[in-house]
Amino acid sequence: MMFLQFFIWGAWYVTAATYWGEIGFQGSDIGNAYSTVSLAAIIAPLFVGMIADRFFEGQKVLGVLHLMGGVVMWWIASLTDASEVYWVVLLYSICYMPTIAIANAVAFHQMTNPEKEFPTIRVLGTIGWIVAGLMIAGMEKSAMPMKIAAIASILTGLYCFSLPTTPPHAKGEKVTIGKLLGFDALKLMKDRSFAILIVSSLLISIPLAFYYAFTNLFLVEEGMENAAGKMTLGQVSEIVFMLLMPLFFRKLGVKKMILIGMFCWVARYMLFAFGNNDEMIFMFYFGIILHGICYDFFFVTGQIYVDKAAPESVRSSAQGLIALVTYGIGMYIGSIYSGQVVEKYTSSGGGHDWLAIWTIPAILAFIVMLVFAVLFKSKNEASNGGNY
Repeated sequence: MMFLQFFIWGAWYVTAATYWGEIGFQGSDIGNAYSTVSLAAIIAPLFVGMIADRFFEGQKVLGVLHLMGGVVMWWIASLTDASEVYWVVLLYSICYMPTIAIANAVAFHQMTNPEKEFPTIRVLGTIGWIVAGLMIAGMEKSAMPMKIAAIASILTGLYCFSLPTTPPHAKGEKVTIGKLLGFDALKLMKDRSFAILIVSSLLISIPLAFYYAFTNLFLVEEGMENAAGKMTLGQVSEIVFMLLMPLFFRKLGVKKMILIGMFCWVARYMLFAFGNNDEMIFMFYFGIILHGICYDFFFVTGQIYVDKAAPESVRSSAQGLIALVTYGIGMYIGSIYSGQVVEKYTSSGGGHDWLAIWTIPAILAFIVMLVFAVLFKSKNEASNGGNY
């Protein structure tokens, strides 16, 4: 299940910008289309909390959503009008994004020791993303990756009905929109360290969106062969650094790890800006491989910090809050802005000034990193649990 869950996402998400650019979409069109994923990330907790967790068995909801998503994704593959694509991708994202939390819930319900069992299951999702990238390599300029994602989604939907029963765990419970979106955790903003993390996470997610939306388009335009396949080196790196994280926690602590993660985003964008597909191609590869540190040291470390800093009574709300500000609000703003930047630096012939494009998120990430470092410099973190 977990392999298929992320195979679907990896099959279309990485290369969609390349295909849309090939059929004449402007940068803002592409950025707007990618922003729908973030909008759906905001809506997903409401669907899961208000409907899926209260009324229906998890595996059945998962199956229906993947079946619907497969049909919608096949529809997307046939569209060539940017305004139509926006609304249909939004519809698809609303189908897909809730499945991430539901798949986790289905997995957790079958486990006796989730802390030990879940990581080995979740890593199969990353492997699914890698396999998808290798499968679609060379198809970036076509709609075929979307069709592969559609077929995989339909097969996954059918498979989900064979999964063990996962009853609605919140049946009969009273829930509120504020709780589902993590607003109950806003009181933790009184703690300076927590507030700095949340605000910095929101701001750093804006330049991060440039990578997710436009890296494949950039690499293909620069002449890299099988760019989608080579980008899976980033997921391999993610697995390696995930396994090494306990060591880094002991040696560095959360604050330094987050700073290193932010710095690696700056370094990645500068490597892309000044590399080329000839004698400096190693800079492209380094930029891709940095994904492990960029993702694990920022997103995963931030989630672990929140788990340690938040009282148990609001811990789930706190995780919802950091997801809302990063995957939701921050990435939404970043997707819109990145599309505008790419469009601004697109020539009349359709080429792009990638030096200018990548320099902008590098500068933004550098500013956020400096602000984070300065604000935390004078802060005594002992009240937040020692090294945390």
